Amino acid sequence: MWQNLIVAVIVAAALAHFSTRYLPAAWRRQIVYFLARRGVNQDKAAKFFKTTPDCGTGCGSCGSCGTDDKAAPMAGSAGETSQPLKRVIPLHVQR
Repeated sequence: MWQNLIVAVIVAAALAHFSTRYLPAAWRRQIVYFLARRGVNQDKAAKFFKTTPDCGTGCGSCGSCGTDDKAAPMAGSAGETSQPLKRVIPLHVQR
């Protein structure tokens, strides 16, 4: 009985450590929002999961807080109708 309880505590601690460190930031934000809707303090949950508590912080990293002063780099000269530059990500496959 005690062994099962101790193992359950260790597994829960390992899951908490994994979720605060190795999950993508978008998933961690979704977890914080989910917990905040369930009554958990959003500031403490955001600090625990190492994310920002809300989008109103003005960090500007997500691009959803209004217009951005910096325009996207454009290809071509100023007189042409130009499209935004596309980045190419090279993948090196090793077999």
